[in-house]
Amino acid sequence: MPPTLASLVHHSALKLTVRAGEDRLDVPVRWAHVSELADPVPYMEGGELLLITALKLDAEDPEAMRRYVKRLAGAGVVGLGFAVGVNYDDIPEALVQAARLEGLPLLEVPRRTPFLAISKAVSAAIAADQYRSVTAGFAAQRELTRQALTTGPEGLLAALAAQVDGWAALYDASGAVVAAAPEWAGRRAARLTAEVERLRERPAPASSVVAAPDTEDRIELHSLGTGRRPRAALAVGTAAAPGTAERYAVHSAIALLTLTTERSRSLHAAEQRVGAAVLRMLLAGEPDHARAVAGDLYGGLLDAPFRLLVAEAAPRQGTDGDPLDALAEAAESAAARSGEAVLVVPDRDRLVVLATDGGAAVAACTAYLVPESKSDDDALVVGLSAPAGPIAAATAYRQAEQALSVARRRGRVLVEHEHVAAGSVLPLLADDAVRAFADGLLRSLRDHDATGRGDLVASLRAWLSRHGQWDAAAADLGVHRHTLRYRMRRVEEILGRSLDDPDVRMELWLALKATSGE
Repeated sequence: MPPTLASLVHHSALKLTVRAGEDRLDVPVRWAHVSELADPVPYMEGGELLLITALKLDAEDPEAMRRYVKRLAGAGVVGLGFAVGVNYDDIPEALVQAARLEGLPLLEVPRRTPFLAISKAVSAAIAADQYRSVTAGFAAQRELTRQALTTGPEGLLAALAAQVDGWAALYDASGAVVAAAPEWAGRRAARLTAEVERLRERPAPASSVVAAPDTEDRIELHSLGTGRRPRAALAVGTAAAPGTAERYAVHSAIALLTLTTERSRSLHAAEQRVGAAVLRMLLAGEPDHARAVAGDLYGGLLDAPFRLLVAEAAPRQGTDGDPLDALAEAAESAAARSGEAVLVVPDRDRLVVLATDGGAAVAACTAYLVPESKSDDDALVVGLSAPAGPIAAATAYRQAEQALSVARRRGRVLVEHEHVAAGSVLPLLADDAVRAFADGLLRSLRDHDATGRGDLVASLRAWLSRHGQWDAAAADLGVHRHTLRYRMRRVEEILGRSLDDPDVRMELWLALKATSGE
């Protein structure tokens, strides 16, 4: 504890006597300062014990003393020491009354106690308090290090919470709570997700002080990691601002957790290289070799149906951060929280994710992308395969690429292959290349119709829609079937192609559907 007025009064060598403010002696003293100025306030910072002999004060004037004491109290001076036997044999009653009225502690300093002795006592007490704080801080650092090495982040957080007499929580890259101490703090920490996300947008290292919803906690948030984008965050909740020893503990926890995070990043890079090798073997049709390489790291992932996700970063101006990195973080964080394996492989300008069908990683990716699908400025394009097993990994990869291609053409963020396969092929015709082909195929027929010499395009559409049934198609057009037969011969002559060829009929029908909106 720092020195207080009470500790100075009880200091046997100082012989101080309390003359006013007896009930306010427990306030800390930041320094002892001597000043005979009539107005020393401009030179005060607050927390001082001011020592005077009233050399330049009219200490017997009640009004002057009330103004003097009121100004000192307003400046944060915590006490006034008056030396008797120098200019006054006793403390003037006007000063005593003013101090009592303002509630400012007034200490009588005997003639034999020099001001220097009081200053030395305050300085020694402050130094001793700082030494105790530093010693306690180093002890906390040793305990936090021991916990980090023996019990991991959970033990470290528990030790930190005990050191600061509060609570602590660790967040992963997605802003979700990974661990908290005490256990009840997890619910409180979960309310700060939005603040953690804002902190992660700032360059590391970053910190902020926030107020917890529905509590009086003072909460400090600190980013963890040395990269451009923080990999984790630490929250520390206390009833008041941490002291020196508590600050040492917090800084030690930040350093240890950052070290753990960076070590995890190196391990993560190694795991990614193993994952890339497993994926290459699966796509090469070697599931047994892939399983052998996967071992315990990814082996469980190959024992259940999985899905393959292929993502690309869409062209976008002014994007903050890498959206592929953010998607990878979402998948990996969700998998870590649920205890499932996930294989995430960056592939140049793509990201490939192999995750358990129906698992947390696939759900997290979908949830991450859903808000994006409502934006006009999408950062990602993603294709998702149908459920598959190791033997069909190459097929699943092709499905994901096909879904990705459809997503790109349709301007969608996420397309699942199952939805494409279960739907109609017609929406796929909304493609510039398909429309160009259709326009070229039908242009000569449209040019003919534009001269007013017939209605070949409409006749062709009716005939194809009726599967070549002359009477039904002619009835739809309101013409004689011989007229329709003549028009179809003209279509064959103009196109130079036979309508008896099913491939020709298919191409013409798709061309008509592709241009049906014109």
